[in-house]
Amino acid sequence: MSVAVRPLPLASRNAPAMDWMLLLAVAALIGLGIVMVSSASLHLGGDSGSFRYLGKHLIALGLGLSAAFGALQIPSNWWEKASTWLYFFGLLLLAVVLIPGLGKTVNGATRWVALGPFNLQTSEFMKLFMIFYMAGYLVRRQVEVAYTVWGVIKPLLLLTVAVFMLMAQPDFGTTVVLLATALGLLFLGGAPLWQFALLLLLAVLGGAVLVITSPYRMERVTSFLNPWADPLDSGYQLSQALIAFGRGEWTGVGLGNGIQKQFYLPEAHTDFIMAVIGEEFGLLGTLTVIALFSALVWRAFSIGAAAEAMQRRFAAYVSYGIGLWLGMQAFVNIGVNVGLLPTKGLTLPFISYGSNSMIIACLAIGVLLRIHWENVTGRHGPGGPPWRG
Repeated sequence: MSVAVRPLPLASRNAPAMDWMLLLAVAALIGLGIVMVSSASLHLGGDSGSFRYLGKHLIALGLGLSAAFGALQIPSNWWEKASTWLYFFGLLLLAVVLIPGLGKTVNGATRWVALGPFNLQTSEFMKLFMIFYMAGYLVRRQVEVAYTVWGVIKPLLLLTVAVFMLMAQPDFGTTVVLLATALGLLFLGGAPLWQFALLLLLAVLGGAVLVITSPYRMERVTSFLNPWADPLDSGYQLSQALIAFGRGEWTGVGLGNGIQKQFYLPEAHTDFIMAVIGEEFGLLGTLTVIALFSALVWRAFSIGAAAEAMQRRFAAYVSYGIGLWLGMQAFVNIGVNVGLLPTKGLTLPFISYGSNSMIIACLAIGVLLRIHWENVTGRHGPGGPPWRG
């Protein structure tokens, strides 16, 4: 007796060629970011004018949208072919920062390379390059990852090189996001649960060692546990952020009426912009931001699931990785602002002031939209623009 085998369908023949829910979520985050960067930085412009930081933010947004448009034209299989080379290029970029005379140091951290008026933060590129590399590895070594310990260890050994370079800068926040994303992809790629649990335990123990052996990290942890013990020194940032959320109450004090950003809260337009949102828009604004990031992560995983159903495993893992990365970074940033996590220097994607973060995040969304378009149309070759398909 013959059994009819129904071919795997496209994601949906009636689905729109563009993922409008993803686009709307990202557009809302970007729009909120423009408003909040302006609100949080007007008093910082000095002689350059009140809109100095907003102008730079808009330039970065323009570059990011250009990068996203370019990514829309690139087939996902091109990223697969170039994945390993992109990872080694990312390692090279991390190494350049550590070369004396090339790396730029700000507040004790050497994370940038000065390119004229633009500062290149190479670790931002590494986040996306690592996802491409891990996705390609999981496709090539599917059976090895699922059935052997060595198959799980090999990519982590190469990832360790990037971790050492990041810690030399130092950039503990990016290291955490990078490792969490890589471990998540290994789990989704079929790594046995016991191996995943062991790797997670080792990562936690490694992080604990880094904290214990570094006085300034230990100070951050102790101040996080009780910021009010020293609210004028080690607990200053967190205590001021919590005051901002407390002032905001349910609906906030109103756009532009926040006090903490002007006199008390440091880095209000970058790492602690969520506290400004909490003060000016209250709990309602905070929950709205969380809902938008939840929608973004959900759409990324939905796009990945559709690609996996069509046996497009590289595209699936890239989608999962982008969802894990952006979701994890948003979780860490918000967690730091509300006192759930120790202080780390991570931007809130699409909202915080930060040129490199904005450009790479927009590029990642362009890759996601391209994968969705390929899922819907079944066209994987060069050509575009995708919304005409």
